[in-house]
Amino acid sequence: MIKQETNHSIAIVGAGAMGSGIAQVAAQAGHSVVLFDTKEQALDRSMSELSKVANRQVSKGRWTQLQADELQGRIFRTTEMNDLKGSVLVIEAIVEDFDAKSSLFQKLEGLVPSSTILATNTSSLSVTALAGRLKHPQRLIGLHFFNPAPLMALVEIVPALQTDVNIVAQCQTWMTAWNKSSVIAKDTPGFIVNRLARPFYGEALRIAEEGQYSIQTIDEAMRAIGFRMGPFQLMDLIGNDVNYAVTCTVFDAFYFDPRYRPSLIQKQHVDAGWLGKKTNRGYYSYQDDGQVLSTDKQIVDPQAQRQISDRILSLLINEAADALRLNIASAADLEVAMTKGVNYPKGLLKWGNEWGIAHALEKLEALQKEYGEERYRPSPLLKHMALRGEQFAV
Repeated sequence: MIKQETNHSIAIVGAGAMGSGIAQVAAQAGHSVVLFDTKEQALDRSMSELSKVANRQVSKGRWTQLQADELQGRIFRTTEMNDLKGSVLVIEAIVEDFDAKSSLFQKLEGLVPSSTILATNTSSLSVTALAGRLKHPQRLIGLHFFNPAPLMALVEIVPALQTDVNIVAQCQTWMTAWNKSSVIAKDTPGFIVNRLARPFYGEALRIAEEGQYSIQTIDEAMRAIGFRMGPFQLMDLIGNDVNYAVTCTVFDAFYFDPRYRPSLIQKQHVDAGWLGKKTNRGYYSYQDDGQVLSTDKQIVDPQAQRQISDRILSLLINEAADALRLNIASAADLEVAMTKGVNYPKGLLKWGNEWGIAHALEKLEALQKEYGEERYRPSPLLKHMALRGEQFAV
């Protein structure tokens, strides 16, 4: 439901899918929104896409035509950066490139009042490093929305090392008013979701590289334990270029920790232009309507499925344990992030409790022994908890 008008003007930089989605969220919360892009066609496309959304909502009786018109009227689209001057919050949603974002924020810093909060929607770049390029770094914060922003409940609030604590509180208030579930994440590579989710993709790719199981079998194994989509289905939906870029960024930022090593399979798909649904070819082939072209029927082997899912799940639980150990976020926020941000069937810490901490440790130690790689090293927290028979407090 579209809310009443507020006194705040929110600015969004970048009229792509993410920027347009964030603009819709802010406008639905009652804000006046300025949507800026250097390309007129991007702004036109944004208006057209929102009209389609509004028409669907009206046809289903969820909105009145007046509400739809008011929503569209709250968003002022412009190619003039000067129109951002009166905003209390500016959120950038441009290309995931450090230099491009840094340059933008330096321009914004000289344009908007000192009281204006600057926010980046980066999914993997260092907020602290971006703030470090500014004269007043305390005004910058990360607000990481998930695509599509109007539908996905989660927002990761990521303070830079320099961010004023009052800005964190203000952003929490806004996100609640925008009907979002917000979590506070330490400014470390991948924040919460893109860090904890790496084994879901990375270990699935490793299993596929080994050649014993098909991508269909791997996907089915993860769906069988409650995931809505298998890792290859999800990578095709996200876009292999996007997923690979995030993996490379996290790998580099963690000083080439083998736990986050990118896959040659995914690089080859990116090089071939097989990016997933958006190119009609990824790990699967798609029709123009997005439906998967028929694939060979798989022979279901429950034991093989369990081996696959146990391997991936043990690494996911391990990643969550290590994030908790390193104070990346609270246990509660780690759970919310994975259930609201990537629709996991349950939080990974709760899953670890149900699975058994000692069981998870046993699986990891077996993998480490088999492969002899640091990739499978158990978190010290898991070892500590297994030794004492403890569980995560969730």
